[in-house]
Amino acid sequence: MNGTRLSDIAAQAGVSEATVSRVLNGKPGVSQATRQAVLTALDLMGYERPQRLRQRSNGLIGLVTPELDNPIFPAFAQAVEKVLTQHGYTPVLCTQLPGCAPEDEFTELLIDRGVSGIVFVSGLHADTTARMDRYQKLTERGLPIVLVDGYNEHIEAPFISPDDRLSSRLAVQHLVDLGHERIGLAAGPRRFVPVIRKIEGYTQAMERLLGPGSADDLIAHSLFTVEGGQAAAGSLLERGCTGIVCASDLMALGAIRACRDRGLSVPGDVSVVGFDDSPLIAFTDPPLTTVRKPIGPMAAAAVETLLEGINGAPAKHVELVFQPELVVRGSTGSGPRVSR
Repeated sequence: MNGTRLSDIAAQAGVSEATVSRVLNGKPGVSQATRQAVLTALDLMGYERPQRLRQRSNGLIGLVTPELDNPIFPAFAQAVEKVLTQHGYTPVLCTQLPGCAPEDEFTELLIDRGVSGIVFVSGLHADTTARMDRYQKLTERGLPIVLVDGYNEHIEAPFISPDDRLSSRLAVQHLVDLGHERIGLAAGPRRFVPVIRKIEGYTQAMERLLGPGSADDLIAHSLFTVEGGQAAAGSLLERGCTGIVCASDLMALGAIRACRDRGLSVPGDVSVVGFDDSPLIAFTDPPLTTVRKPIGPMAAAAVETLLEGINGAPAKHVELVFQPELVVRGSTGSGPRVSR
């Protein structure tokens, strides 16, 4: 391989030309992570691997995720990449940024690169207002896909989801057990499948535990961000809520900020529950009570289901649902019905 190609690959992988040369010649002294970065750069740029290195990868797998501002998405991507690497595949991460390349462009890019399959995380398949024929076209051309965090009955493909209804029920039950009766839900935009399901679980739990009408007018929609959670929680606090269930950990951090802006303490005056159990969320102030999304099992199932398709299994319209877990920390405490 000439020097021009070496410099191109080195630039793509973010390493020196000498490191690229060591990897291509099978020399020692290169970490596994750096070796993988060079091989991925080689694949992405369309160069054939030297014969001795070809058995190291069974092919490329695309992983399309939303922006990585929410720490649950890089955590999930890392879990998927770990399982893929164990199976001998090279992951190609495509991160959607607001105002940049849309999902369809990433999909075409991955197809042009000859990926063996694609995992879509919280993509347009979760948006009830989006067209679903983009996925049907992929399955019709025989490309295996797996869709995470969303469901649509018209896509002939496997789906991987947490039990969003159960997550809301667990959070509401916890707050009711603590003595809260005015419990609000800070949710994302109404058009997303996980939001619809969280609302269903929340409403079911409220009416079962606190009676008919107890959930009326206690749902606030906003964005899945700290600012979105702050805005939604502000609205719920004005409606007299002493407990707030949030659709993401970032929203929960925003809810805590909204409480403090009003001179309210968490959990002294208001209890807040998140969702995801994102990395580092146990170290917030206060440590966040949250409903843990089962990232590891979901990632493993996504990869194994995709590999079944790659190995020739027909696409199944099936949803694998994984059970979340309530993790109680310091952001929830006694409600008005329980003496402090």
